[in-house]
Amino acid sequence: MEKNEPTQSKYDAALAKYNTQLDDAEIAAQAARIIAEKVPANNTPEVKKFLFNCIDLTTLKSEDSDESVMKFTQKVNKFDEEFPDLKNVAAICVYPNFAEVVKDTLEVEDVKIACVSAGFPSSQTFIEVKVAETAMALMEGADEIDIVISVGKFLAGDYEGMCEEIQEHHMKVILETGALKTASNIKKASILSMYSGADFIKTSTGKQQPAATPEAALVMCQAIKEYHELTGIKVGFKPAGGINCVNDALIYYTIVKEVLGEEWLNNELFRLGTSRLANLLLSEIKGEEMKFF
Repeated sequence: MEKNEPTQSKYDAALAKYNTQLDDAEIAAQAARIIAEKVPANNTPEVKKFLFNCIDLTTLKSEDSDESVMKFTQKVNKFDEEFPDLKNVAAICVYPNFAEVVKDTLEVEDVKIACVSAGFPSSQTFIEVKVAETAMALMEGADEIDIVISVGKFLAGDYEGMCEEIQEHHMKVILETGALKTASNIKKASILSMYSGADFIKTSTGKQQPAATPEAALVMCQAIKEYHELTGIKVGFKPAGGINCVNDALIYYTIVKEVLGEEWLNNELFRLGTSRLANLLLSEIKGEEMKFF
């Protein structure tokens, strides 16, 4: 790089490899077509069992406590005993100060510990605090970290400031797509996050509306596909926030299947951030109302 060349140009150069000028109406029409034509065929018991195994079972309440998080985790332990024919959830997602509680309580294999960190949900704090909080969560037992991009920096065009906060461990990067507003912004934020080392890109914190939408999911999956085609790197996708019913989950599954293909249909590359969905899926799988979680 030339001495007088602005450092931000490398981010502009990364974006220039992709079409980031998207038409919101066309994206909405594409999403509507996929939903109308493809979702019904995926409404099967097998898909619902798969979706259950992709859940990041989440509790992010102000009233969370050591005791409530312990009980929350014990339900995951008990699930293996009561439903041996089903695969458990993918992960338990909590605030970082509860990572050790989950680690000490969790007894089952193949369930990860995920923590929201680095100034969640606004990302408005000192970078030193973000780095320290993330490091502490990992030290306390977190396997995965969910961070929020600095939306303000992104919207102000400070791509360098946004990107330097994304670290090099297993990281789900939350775009907060409702704040980004346009398909073009969502595409740019997706690319910059992946360029900076994101293992997953995630729609939302669930703390701001609108949260996850099919349109945002479509743009993010298209970005993941194009990034993989250029780099060979597979990045995961996680819709979160506002997943209120089984059909919502089927929509996101279908978008991933149609855009990214079967290779992404595993819980290493596809997660669902939710808690209410677990009982809803379990009820449909078992054919009766279940209030296990």
